Amino acid sequence: MSSTLLFRGGRAFTPDGFAEAVLVRDGVIAAVGAEADLVRLAPGAEPVDLGGGLLTPGFTDAHIHPVQAGLERAKCDLSEVYGLDAYKAAIAAYAAKNPEKEWIDGGGWDMAAFPGGLPHRSQLDFLDRPAYFVQRDHHAAWVNTRALELAGITADTPDPADGRIERDPDGTPSGVLHEGAMDLVGLLTPRPTPADVDAALMDAQAHLFSLGITGWQDAIVGSYAGSDDQLPAYLSAASSGRLKARVVGALWWDRAQGAEQIPGLVERRAMAEGLDRFRATSVKIMQDGIPENFTAAVIEPYCRCGGTGLSYVDPALLGGYVKELDAQGFQVHFHAIGERAVREALDALTGTDPANRHHIAHVQIITPQDVPRFAEIGVTANLQPLWATHHLQMDELCIPYLGEERASWQYPFADLVRHGTRLAGGSDWPVSSANPMEAMHVAVNRTEPGSSVHATYPTAQTPFLPEQSLGLRTVMTAYTEGSAWINRSPAGVIEAGRPADLVVLDRDPFALDPKDIWTTRVVMTFLDGEQVHG
Repeated sequence: MSSTLLFRGGRAFTPDGFAEAVLVRDGVIAAVGAEADLVRLAPGAEPVDLGGGLLTPGFTDAHIHPVQAGLERAKCDLSEVYGLDAYKAAIAAYAAKNPEKEWIDGGGWDMAAFPGGLPHRSQLDFLDRPAYFVQRDHHAAWVNTRALELAGITADTPDPADGRIERDPDGTPSGVLHEGAMDLVGLLTPRPTPADVDAALMDAQAHLFSLGITGWQDAIVGSYAGSDDQLPAYLSAASSGRLKARVVGALWWDRAQGAEQIPGLVERRAMAEGLDRFRATSVKIMQDGIPENFTAAVIEPYCRCGGTGLSYVDPALLGGYVKELDAQGFQVHFHAIGERAVREALDALTGTDPANRHHIAHVQIITPQDVPRFAEIGVTANLQPLWATHHLQMDELCIPYLGEERASWQYPFADLVRHGTRLAGGSDWPVSSANPMEAMHVAVNRTEPGSSVHATYPTAQTPFLPEQSLGLRTVMTAYTEGSAWINRSPAGVIEAGRPADLVVLDRDPFALDPKDIWTTRVVMTFLDGEQVHG
């Protein structure tokens, strides 16, 4: 392609509205405006026909796990099927195709496919080898009896401090390991080689380019839940130029340690200094789990089962850790789902420097009194909109245990905006689809996109707390400018002087019935004016 491009034949999404055409020269946006004016500026520019579609900035995913996703795609991937029979068929086929593998492992199973959200070890005991399958949202693992035996896990094995071993009524481990208990088996599985990890990263990058994602923040760079440290793979890919996307790594905060790990984080950050496409300037603190397994930290006990979940980092110490990270110039990237975890994160971030662009991801449950605090403190809400629907997991494993009032506090996107909160958007892939257009569909409609496995669930098209829906412009800005801002990326906006990280959509979602937003597809993706997809 020419070094001078003229995007025309549709319209472009800009901060002030829409533009008719965009001129790109040497990888940089040179001008935005009327097509006739830009033709006069560069009469020899190579035209790129938008075909009536929309040109947007490249999307940035502010909370994602690409290496893990790539590794799972190379193993027994259950994310494209649903239900026990389908899972067993896929696992049996994979085992037959890979007789040399010592373990049968993979991921992508959905809690909603099982009564009470819990599979059982016996359902994997048809295999002649140990099995380890990570749950779709990476907060639990499903293992068979052989895997439990190899790990020495019995009725007498205590729960780790940051997890739980699910048990049968007689105390025998049932085959589900929650949170920190995943490592009891996960660390025994065969380790991927550096070549495997590199291939996973490159596969993930290609997939994300196909969805218009030109940058991301990897939400766990470190060893967690049986996975190895991804930092070497990023350093290698960035040094060689194979990593083309703009990436920030969120270094994992080891919740078994305290402030003594901060010098090591500083050293790890320094390893990426000078690289063009990768920086390790964020630290990820996972403060709680998820409500479906009662590990999300809540204020009042869960209905029916009691308990108030887990705060993985002692709240009395959390503020001190965060202040020290802030003083070291780190951005803090929180995982907080329950309303107590959100409050603990906000408390810890109070008094920190807003210039470090701290953010809280997931924010599933927020008390009404805590919603205004995001804007007051200068903390960004990092949204994963795909989860804000009446899907099976929500209706059967969340709402009944949260109770009516607390369930009404879930994903209060519009309330956050009304109070002036800055938004970023992410997917948590492979927990859920990485497709930004599907996430935008949910943010606008609060219903399942038609592509979802839950799309035909009885209440899937009933809007979930519709008063919390966002306008398409608001959520598209979150996935472009908002997430790029989190990453200190110069991209994310279509205006002169910005890098030409651009996406051509096959239609203009602003011209569609909102119920059809999810049907929008990416035709071409450009990074610094270079076409990387399409």
